[in-house]
Amino acid sequence: MPDKPEHTFILDKLRTELPPYLHYHRVEHTLDVYECSKHIAQQENVNEKDTRLLLTAAIYHDSGYLYQIDEHESCSCDIARESLVKFGYSQDDIEIICGLIMATRIPQTPKTPLEKIICDADLDYLGRSDFYELGDRLFLEMQHLGTIENREEWDKLQVYFLSNHRFLTETSKKTRQPVQDAHLQQILTKIN
Repeated sequence: MPDKPEHTFILDKLRTELPPYLHYHRVEHTLDVYECSKHIAQQENVNEKDTRLLLTAAIYHDSGYLYQIDEHESCSCDIARESLVKFGYSQDDIEIICGLIMATRIPQTPKTPLEKIICDADLDYLGRSDFYELGDRLFLEMQHLGTIENREEWDKLQVYFLSNHRFLTETSKKTRQPVQDAHLQQILTKIN
């Protein structure tokens, strides 16, 4: 569990201020991305300083949802810039953190090894056994926001997304990609 003051600060805001219609993008997702980032960083032998920046980015990556849905990544960076300076982060570190946050924007465009890790962590559930449970939460959220109408539309979106998504780190390629591919086949079978 995150225990740094800068992490506790934003997690408390997420716990108490996120809109209730965010069934997927809630504090549990943030903590999941944190834990997945931590695990992948260990597997990929990331040094302590870079891991600290990565985990801070994971905690802040969806904080923009506190204020807006569209362009929430940019808003998350604004929140990080405003608050992390108070916790002693340098401007250079904050810009790295913001680069990590922006890399999670769909479609993902990571340029560095750390950005690849946070991208894999953000979508880790695609290759896990809780894929359908978390997917249902995302469906409900998107339905509430009016971006998806029904299950048939959702299944087609899932097929498109899973067909086009590839994990980026060696760790996730080995452990998550095969399970994601199996999920895609299950949905294709269901549709047909």
